[in-house]
Amino acid sequence: MPSERSHSPLSGLISYIRLISGRRGGIAVIIAGISIFILSVVLAAAVAPNVGVAADDRRVTIVGSQGGGPGLHDGGSVYQLTGQSIAWQLADADSYFDVTKLSDGTILAGYMNGETTQCGPYDEPCARTGFRVINSAGMNVDETPTVTDEYSFPVRTRVNSEVHDVEQLGPKKYIFTDMDAERVAIVDNGRVTWEWYANTTYDEPSDPTQTDWLHINDIDVIDSDRFLVSVRNAHQLVIIERGQGVVEVINKDQSGNGKGDPSILRQQHNPQWLGNGTVLVADSHNDRIVELHRGADNHWEVTWSITAAEGVPFSWPRDADRLSNGNTLITDSLNKRIVEINSSGAAVWSYQTQKVPYEADRLPGGERVGGVAYTDIDTIETTANTTTGQNIPILSLLLTGVQTGIQTPFWFTEIHVATGVMAVISVIFGSGLIIKNR
Repeated sequence: MPSERSHSPLSGLISYIRLISGRRGGIAVIIAGISIFILSVVLAAAVAPNVGVAADDRRVTIVGSQGGGPGLHDGGSVYQLTGQSIAWQLADADSYFDVTKLSDGTILAGYMNGETTQCGPYDEPCARTGFRVINSAGMNVDETPTVTDEYSFPVRTRVNSEVHDVEQLGPKKYIFTDMDAERVAIVDNGRVTWEWYANTTYDEPSDPTQTDWLHINDIDVIDSDRFLVSVRNAHQLVIIERGQGVVEVINKDQSGNGKGDPSILRQQHNPQWLGNGTVLVADSHNDRIVELHRGADNHWEVTWSITAAEGVPFSWPRDADRLSNGNTLITDSLNKRIVEINSSGAAVWSYQTQKVPYEADRLPGGERVGGVAYTDIDTIETTANTTTGQNIPILSLLLTGVQTGIQTPFWFTEIHVATGVMAVISVIFGSGLIIKNR
């Protein structure tokens, strides 16, 4: 017994030291994890290149903003920039997409609203999508433009079912893409007069409205009867001729899986027909802008590409327009940036947007058929890099979720996702040590 009594103060001291060490160790783990994350963010912000090149204030740009939040379905808008300033803005839809200024000065824009009860054949709530004609004449930042005309229809869900693009064919006559039913349609005075369904060319699932099958996201009018269409999930562009159907496929299926080569195009957006067998495309999931050229054997190949501007790699670019001055206007969606580059790749103007932009048009001309091909003037070395720059799939997926969910700055990368995950783990592990030693 005396021996036990003589050792108990020492045992108590040892237990107390372990207790304090355990608590301090837990706190140290938490502080270390959080500090590493904060340090990585601070360093990246400190060395990030400047985005937002001030230039001639006479540049006028209209922007279709998809918005923010999960799925990018919150706070969409259409607005006009004069230089770096917002001249007017209409923010009355969950998302806006392609925007075009018409000859009468009005703005044509695809849009989507969710949580509606006008559902037709679908259960409530559903979504509603279509296009609007917006009158912005004489508007300033303190005034709200008005919707003067609209065509819309219900869709089952607001996820991957929107009208992303619409073009005018004549007075109250429009052609648009419908990714819910995977079709292209012409509507004249509110009545559908012509349709092309993708199931005439592609093998469809049992119900296209239940899945993101092809995600047809863009249509451009080449001439009165020929249209250039982006079939995103097939990594292909198709030329459709009325009365003939698909007459040409850009990036044909070579592997038998029904899709094009993803090293040529990968889930692209907003192609522009430059003429002479050349197309300018936002190669979105390869994080680059490319020109594709039709060779002598009718095989299309990448003949020019660019992957960064202002020292910032592109992140999910979704529009590229060759302007009348020979420059290229690029909508760099996840970097929340619109940037104009010249033929040498140098940025001559850029704008940092508040939310994720879908598409931008430079006025007065907007996107047009025909333009200078950089392939012909050979000013920028074509890059063979077709990767996204996101080399760790799990971190890339998490980064996309963070970028679309909480609107991180353009310099927030997989490194910050990794250190953020480490910080969370350190908080959990450190808290466990503290609880264990109570």
